[in-house]
Amino acid sequence: MMLTAGHALPTRAACGRRAVRINAVAAPEKSGVLNVNRNENFGKLRAGYLFPEIARRRKAHQEKNPDAKIISLGIGDTTEPLPKYIADAMAKAAAGLATREGYSGYGAEQGQGALREAVASTFYSGLRTADEIFISDGSKCDIARIQMMFGSKPTVAVQDPSYPVYVDTSVMMGMTGDHNGTGFDGIEYMVCNPDNAFFPDLSKVKRTDIIFFCSPNNPTGAAATRAQLTELVDFARRNGSILVYDAAYALYISNPDCPKTIYEIPGAEEVAIETCSFSKYAGFTGVRLGWTVVPKALKYADGSPVHNDWNRVMTTCFNGASNIVQAGGLACLQPEGLKEMHAMIKFYKENAAILKATFTEMGFKVYGGDDAPYIWVGFPGKPSWDVFAEILERCNIVTTPGSGFGPAGEGFVRASAFGSRENILEAVRRFKEAYGKQN
Repeated sequence: MMLTAGHALPTRAACGRRAVRINAVAAPEKSGVLNVNRNENFGKLRAGYLFPEIARRRKAHQEKNPDAKIISLGIGDTTEPLPKYIADAMAKAAAGLATREGYSGYGAEQGQGALREAVASTFYSGLRTADEIFISDGSKCDIARIQMMFGSKPTVAVQDPSYPVYVDTSVMMGMTGDHNGTGFDGIEYMVCNPDNAFFPDLSKVKRTDIIFFCSPNNPTGAAATRAQLTELVDFARRNGSILVYDAAYALYISNPDCPKTIYEIPGAEEVAIETCSFSKYAGFTGVRLGWTVVPKALKYADGSPVHNDWNRVMTTCFNGASNIVQAGGLACLQPEGLKEMHAMIKFYKENAAILKATFTEMGFKVYGGDDAPYIWVGFPGKPSWDVFAEILERCNIVTTPGSGFGPAGEGFVRASAFGSRENILEAVRRFKEAYGKQN
């Protein structure tokens, strides 16, 4: 018998049991449509996240030009094989899991003690302690978890231009208004451009609860000096703001006047969280390992330590980085691993120098490349997505449009130094052929 809405299921009494009448539930009017509202903040986001959008356009170009040999100078993804000493440590750890003696299950969510100690002694000697360092699966993931910890009420300031995750996670959390055609209402954009040497005029910046700051900056490649970071820390202290300091490219700094950690600045421990990663140091973009430093001296307005809340976030929302990957991280910080890691950084810095010299020789205004693996190239008066499309069409090279990093990025493209030497030299040849000497 076929049932329809409103029909009763047939019943019968048996063995003295009372008959029960059961009505079938009416089907929803639209099959497959949930009665759950979407998080309205996702509707505010502009198009797709920057790098998947670049990948989509690259794919379309490749389909249109199937024989084209595309070179990517776009997404900052490392290309060189893992250093052998570091890879061997992970292989040994992986093999050990197949033995009774080497097996390990869950570990501390904050990270293995030996690795926390090694990070503290290598990067923060005398500045931070191991129990203030939390090992994770990378800075990008930690930034999202930091936003979760802050909640939706805090106000936010970001460098403009800057890594898009700062803005997009703020939007997702509900910290912002709608996009106004240029940027998001409710975000304080701290303009960084050639006119101010890529450091914001803090006298014109409104007070916010949270300040995101990256040095060396992605995408401009500018590294802040000790005097500039002192000004930034003083600004945060004066306003009672928390500074989220992204140091993902710190080891690329050559200038001795540019600190490699915010904690070199006196008083930073009372206002700053620092996040960092092995991604661009040891080629761990796909391996995934990073850390975040939360000083115990950093406290909310009510006096409660931020450290305690971050510990709760990590123990609730994270099960700890892979045991195998942490073995690789520990190897990175041994003498042989450090030697290999610095050799990899040196290689990418040489790539950056080649690209910077090429654009400079062709007559472009070029920034970055000295203390960072990114080259920031000016195309005044041209929409950056148009420049991206032009370079892809003329050179079969993928770059990153500056406007994807914020309003002040318009008129620029970013070229990444992450690539094989062969591809970097071929990219140089194509650029010179397509653009020659600029007036």
